Amino acid sequence: MKGLYQILFVFLMITVVSQAAEKIHKIKKGESLYTIAKRHHTTIAALCKANGLSTKTVLRVGKTIKIPSSVKKRQHKKHIVHHSNKRQEKHLAHALVHINSKKIARVNIKKAKKFTLNDIVFSKKTYKGKLSPISKRIIELAKQKLGKRYVWGATGQKNTFDCSGLTSYVCKLNGIKIPRRAIQQSKYGIPVKRSELQPGDLIFFDTSKHRKGYVNHVGIYIGNGKFIHASSAKKKVIITSLNKPFYSQRFKGARRVASL
Repeated sequence: MKGLYQILFVFLMITVVSQAAEKIHKIKKGESLYTIAKRHHTTIAALCKANGLSTKTVLRVGKTIKIPSSVKKRQHKKHIVHHSNKRQEKHLAHALVHINSKKIARVNIKKAKKFTLNDIVFSKKTYKGKLSPISKRIIELAKQKLGKRYVWGATGQKNTFDCSGLTSYVCKLNGIKIPRRAIQQSKYGIPVKRSELQPGDLIFFDTSKHRKGYVNHVGIYIGNGKFIHASSAKKKVIITSLNKPFYSQRFKGARRVASL
C-alpha cells in the first residue's frame, strides 16, 4: 500500500512539473494557430510539436492545446545576458583607456619641459672656438665688477657704472676705444648674427617700455647664452640669460670689437 502511495505521489509531481513547464490554452471561436502562438509569444512550429499537430489541422472550439515555454522569453533572457556582457566589456574598455590616459598624462608631466619660441630659434650654443686673449680679459674684468652699483652716466667713477659705461670702461682698459653711448656702440665694430655670437661680443637691446625701436641698452656676451651688464632695474652689475623672454624679444643686434 505504501508503494502505491509513492507511485501516485511521483505521478502527481510529474504532472505538476509538466503543467508548470507548459500552459494549457482553451481554444476560443475565431482563434488559429497563428493567433494563439502570437498571444503566448511562441511559434506555430512549437505549438504543432507540443501537440502533435500539423499546420493544416482545424482547431475545434472548446478543445485545449498545450502552450510550450515562450521562445521569446528565452531569447529575451539571452539578449539581456548578451547586452549585459557587452555593457560590461564597454565599461571595462573605458576604464582601461581612462587609466592609461592618466598614466600617460603623469609620464608626460614628468617629462614635460617648457620651451619658448626663443629657446627653439635661438638655442643655447656653447662657443667651441679658441677665445682670443682680449676677449678673455674683457670678460674677466667685467666679472670683477659684478655687484657694483648702477649709476646713470657713470663710467667707472667710484666703481659705479651704467650699461654703456661698463662696456666702454672694460674696452678702454684693454686698448679698445669705443663710443660712449649704447646707440653709438651698436654701430661700431663688426656686425655679428645672434647665432654666431662669441664671448666678448657686445649685444644690444631696446628695453624701452613701448619698444620704440632704437638701442638703449648694451651688455657683454660671456658664452653659454648669458651676458653681463649694468642693470638699471637691478641697480647693479649682473649676469642674465639671453634667453630670458624680456631680453630675447628685445634683442637688436651684436658687434665684435675685440678683433679690431
